[in-house]
Amino acid sequence: MGGGVGGGLPVDNEFSSGRSAARVASVAALGGLLFGFDSAVINGAVGALQEEFAIDDATLGFAVASALLGAAVGALTAGRLADAVGRLWVMKIAAALFLISAIVTGIGTNIWVIVVFRIVGGVAVGIASVIAPAYIAETSPERIRGRLGSLQQLAIVSGIFVALAVAWALAEIAGGSNQELWLGLQAWRWMFLAEIIPALAYGLLAFTIPESPRYLVATHRIPEARRVLTRLLGEKNLEITISRIQDSLRSEEPPSWRDLSRPLRQGATTSAPVVWIRRYLWWLLSLLVVLAVAAFGAGLWPLAAVFLALVIGVALIGGLWGIVWVGLGLSIFQQFVGINVIFYYSNVLWQAVGFDESSSFTITVITSMTNIATTLVAIALIDKVGRKPLLLVGSTGMAVTLGTMAVIFGTAPQVDGQPQLGGVAGPVALVAANLFVVAFGMSWGPVVWVLLGEMFPNRIRAAALGLAAAGQWTANWLITVTFPGLRDFLGLAYGFYALCAVLSLVFVWQFVEETKGKALEDMHSEAKHHEPTQT
Repeated sequence: MGGGVGGGLPVDNEFSSGRSAARVASVAALGGLLFGFDSAVINGAVGALQEEFAIDDATLGFAVASALLGAAVGALTAGRLADAVGRLWVMKIAAALFLISAIVTGIGTNIWVIVVFRIVGGVAVGIASVIAPAYIAETSPERIRGRLGSLQQLAIVSGIFVALAVAWALAEIAGGSNQELWLGLQAWRWMFLAEIIPALAYGLLAFTIPESPRYLVATHRIPEARRVLTRLLGEKNLEITISRIQDSLRSEEPPSWRDLSRPLRQGATTSAPVVWIRRYLWWLLSLLVVLAVAAFGAGLWPLAAVFLALVIGVALIGGLWGIVWVGLGLSIFQQFVGINVIFYYSNVLWQAVGFDESSSFTITVITSMTNIATTLVAIALIDKVGRKPLLLVGSTGMAVTLGTMAVIFGTAPQVDGQPQLGGVAGPVALVAANLFVVAFGMSWGPVVWVLLGEMFPNRIRAAALGLAAAGQWTANWLITVTFPGLRDFLGLAYGFYALCAVLSLVFVWQFVEETKGKALEDMHSEAKHHEPTQT
């Protein structure tokens, strides 16, 4: 066998290969750290941006959510790009985009320049959200795949914590996020510029890890795949693993977006419009999503709702595999419970109910630390209790805590249009918000990324993960861009998030299958080939 792990007892091989796989997964997960940093850094700058550029709530919501539009684009393109040039090159491209975004956003003198380069950073976020879970799943031994896959979420929440801690520190040093700090630049600009450091680290470390063995086999680089698998898995079952990967890919054509749709049944008669929709499915979906976003941006909510309904209708006609719908459902519910409202708007949210800027920063940092701690709990449990039980427990906890917040904010007296949380209401709301983060952090945060990385068959993994991540970012954008308008109706907002948590419980119970202990080559065989469906 070539390269990697030397001889010795099987347990030594297993231990050594596990450490190697963990190191490789940790580097890949740095994309998640940048993902979290880029997503949360805007929190510390929200108030300063609105003051600096004198923008209204609608423009502020668009500026905050603009990165999410780029993330949807990045997620949609990452899978195909990764299949074309490899997982490592895609990581390097993402690192370069993160770097460019950090620099220009930090020095931009116009809100629309900042928006454009937030979108550029968002493209990098979308790429990282697809490539990290796919790469980690493809390079991890089965026995620890869940734990290593959870590193993506640990990196994301760590990135959120770092961004919030940096924002808090810079604002404290400067005396406020809109105050001048160094080199004539305000503190909020240095919050964006701080992303340069992790972007450089991610790009440089991407040169130190191997290419995905499944990508190498797919591109007929078998000797190189054998060396990588030896390094990552040890010599145990090496040839069996290679043979199974080859078997899952041998009879297949090059991956295509059309692989995500069921083939038409043999002998079935289908109308010309349906055939046309299936042929141009991905162009139609992309166009309708862009139109929906444009309508939201213009304040035409009814028209945007029509476009989103058309997206769902076209996707249904397009005949997506059931497992692709499950991936989309997981992605959308992960965002519709409102988790990112906590991290994008928590400063202005807590200020709105009576806390000053410094206290709001402190609360947000504590919340992000809670998120990290609960993600570590999920990492410890995911390969022991499984993915589905964690999701069910998390949905229950989120429904209870969000329902509590809906009642508190919905019944609070209004003063100057803002809810006033007097007596025990303030502490209860604070505890409920942090318990919501606990419920999310031990379940839907890490588990969804693990499932998306492993639930799809080899043939459609990159494309399906890209589509699911694009759905996630679109849902994230919808929640984020609508929240500024809902700040005056917090009871209604949290009531909607609580309803989504209840629906997520039903969805998981009914549709999500356990993937614990399964080989990637065994995932949902009905979508592996172009065999006509006979049902």
